[in-house]
Amino acid sequence: MLASWKAVKRNKGAAGVDRISVEKYGEKAEGNLAHLMRRLKTRGAYKSPPLKRVHIPKGKNGGTRPLGIPTVDTRCAQEVIRSLLEPIYESQFHENSFGFRPGRNCHQAVECVLGHIKSGHKHVVDVDIKGFFDNIPHQVILTMLRAEIADGNILDIIETFLRSGVVEEGILTPTTRGTPQGGVISPLLANIVLNHLDWKLETAGYKFARYADDLVIVCKTNEQAKDALALTVEVLADLGLECSPEKTKISTYAVGFQFLGFDINSKRVSIREKSREKFQDKLKEITTRSHNLDAKVFEKLTQVIRGTVNYFCARFSQVKRYFIEIDKWLRRRLRSMKYKNISRKNNFKLEKKILTKRGLITCVEAWQHTINRWCSPKAARRGKQYGVAH
Repeated sequence: MLASWKAVKRNKGAAGVDRISVEKYGEKAEGNLAHLMRRLKTRGAYKSPPLKRVHIPKGKNGGTRPLGIPTVDTRCAQEVIRSLLEPIYESQFHENSFGFRPGRNCHQAVECVLGHIKSGHKHVVDVDIKGFFDNIPHQVILTMLRAEIADGNILDIIETFLRSGVVEEGILTPTTRGTPQGGVISPLLANIVLNHLDWKLETAGYKFARYADDLVIVCKTNEQAKDALALTVEVLADLGLECSPEKTKISTYAVGFQFLGFDINSKRVSIREKSREKFQDKLKEITTRSHNLDAKVFEKLTQVIRGTVNYFCARFSQVKRYFIEIDKWLRRRLRSMKYKNISRKNNFKLEKKILTKRGLITCVEAWQHTINRWCSPKAARRGKQYGVAH
């Protein structure tokens, strides 16, 4: 319980329907956790309150992604159950499953795909599961859990997580399908369900990499790719799921495909267009011309730049040229914030070195710092490290 509370506190997050924040819950943490533990240990005593529904924008197409925010108390309960279940299932998961597992990450998933491509598997099945988290049938989840978990109390608690309902604009809507995006236990439940698909693909002899519901299968011929897609559609149908016909497609390494924010083709691995737009939108929001250019602006920029660069500056990616252009664009916006206009004369009024003194960390500087961790500084200056365009 204590370890779970520390994990919830570390991850922070918004308050749920009870409006109790992490900080407020922590003021009486000892009593709150003791009360929660009594309810969890007594069969039938724990009832999960409904989730708070919020929508976050998906991009410039105007769509949104629904999130279900549990209360802090529920997040602690879910973390307890997750920590009990994860060791049981971790040994059963396929080695090519990389999402939300200890010691695994997105870069390893991309490297796995690139390794298979290098061995001659250059026909790609890019699978998109339609509304995955929102559409997993509860019965499928519970059936798979019952195959391994005998404790009826644990199963009842998970079922109350799934059936808690959501509140949006004061209206309670029951949840009959899906596991909420935003729930602590949702990624583990997703992996348990899709592990069935992983082993079906393995048995059929296909090479693949999966990160949560992002799946790429690579084959040696176009016919094999078609067969792999047919098998995937069949297995997903057995799980009560389906592929998105608009987003699921067969491609080749030469033409290219997208995976986990990267645009991958035979020429290079770079940042996909949608990820570039999201990055620049964040920078635009911080550098609005009507705002004042103060220390908070540079602090926010540093957080966004470091986070983006650390993710996309991988051993296999070529991103320096893009970051050089972004740095130039960002300096123009900062000068516009300072002088409330766009003019080349501003370049001399507010030089790059002045912006650096005020705390601006450029994308290229963050990129250089990242690659310096992979090799000696002398080699990094020559640009000889693996994956960087010379």
